[in-house]
Amino acid sequence: MRLRNTETNAVQPLEPHSEPVRLYVCGITPYDTTHLGHAFTYVVFDVLVRVLRAAGQPVRYVQNVTDVDDDIIRRARELGTTWDHLADKETALYVDDMAALNVLAPDVFPRASQTIPKIIALIVRLEAQGHAYQREGNVYFRVGSIADYGRLSRLSLKEMITLSAQRGADPNDPRKQDPLDFVLWQVSALGEPRWDSPWGVGRPGWHIECSAMVLEHLGPQLDIHGGGADLIYPHHESEIAQSESATGVRPFARIWAHVGMLRYQGEKMSKSLRNLVLVRDLLTRYDADSIRVLLLRHHYREPWEYTPDQLDEAAAWTARLRAAAGGTRQDVGDSAFAARAALENDLDTPGALQVLEDAVDGGDGGWRATADLLGLRLGARAAEGTEMKKALGWRAPFS
Repeated sequence: MRLRNTETNAVQPLEPHSEPVRLYVCGITPYDTTHLGHAFTYVVFDVLVRVLRAAGQPVRYVQNVTDVDDDIIRRARELGTTWDHLADKETALYVDDMAALNVLAPDVFPRASQTIPKIIALIVRLEAQGHAYQREGNVYFRVGSIADYGRLSRLSLKEMITLSAQRGADPNDPRKQDPLDFVLWQVSALGEPRWDSPWGVGRPGWHIECSAMVLEHLGPQLDIHGGGADLIYPHHESEIAQSESATGVRPFARIWAHVGMLRYQGEKMSKSLRNLVLVRDLLTRYDADSIRVLLLRHHYREPWEYTPDQLDEAAAWTARLRAAAGGTRQDVGDSAFAARAALENDLDTPGALQVLEDAVDGGDGGWRATADLLGLRLGARAAEGTEMKKALGWRAPFS
């Protein structure tokens, strides 16, 4: 397996130091899920896990739930509900959507709210090391305590300050020693989630949550860290800084794999812009195979614009292939090896779909194994509801 590493900007072989492959993917912030951009990210990493396991490579896959977050708190207030009730509801809907799309469950599906003791312990360690400082009940990471903050994003100081302000930070916070210092722990306002800590009652910052969950479930170094390209800065940049500072292990992730942004109506598809195409709505009109084909026609690093006609085309292609596949044999064929070769080359899913089409049209019996690598059923029986979630290993992290 070869993947483009965002940090080195080069396609490089996956060379885990030991088994299993340690994979962490930043998961949902559950306040309005699951849109097509979410599906693109998690279908991509579903294919990655399928390919690695098909090659005999064990994988330990952790995908988190960011259920302590400013956006959840804000959305809960708008809806007149509590942050934890909203997070529970949206996480359950996300699990249903992923199961409907034939996405395998991660091995571990932790929630930030269930990781608070580990988060506090990590902040205490950073403070003792001189990498963090307290001001008025808030704790900040001291960016000036490390030499290479910015190495993942390769942004200038000015660009980082501008982007951090756009993505929830406050560079002008007078309690900060440096505009780029970021919050590890913050005082909770009335009605916000809150826990006791050495610095008073409060809640964790965004970035420290993922570092704590990685360290708890995968250790100090990852083989692959994945997520959307919009997380490169400040989230993943800050994860590197605090994780490497705490453990002394470098690099934090041997490969950073980032999925391109999905656009709709000229803008990035996002909850904040309210231009969402929800998976559960699409599933009332299209089958899961067609939605997966739509997504996998795009290389994972490719930013692209969704238009409804693309899904109609994907559905027509899928229906034709399903009909043709019904009359072919299902034994070992060369196509399965060709598809795996394409997918091991930086997850070339468009290339693998072409192999699948050629195999079905040519009567190659390897088409079923190729479809399995891509998570496509092509007429195979699909379980429903609870049966499907159980078969794929999904359960909500609060159940």
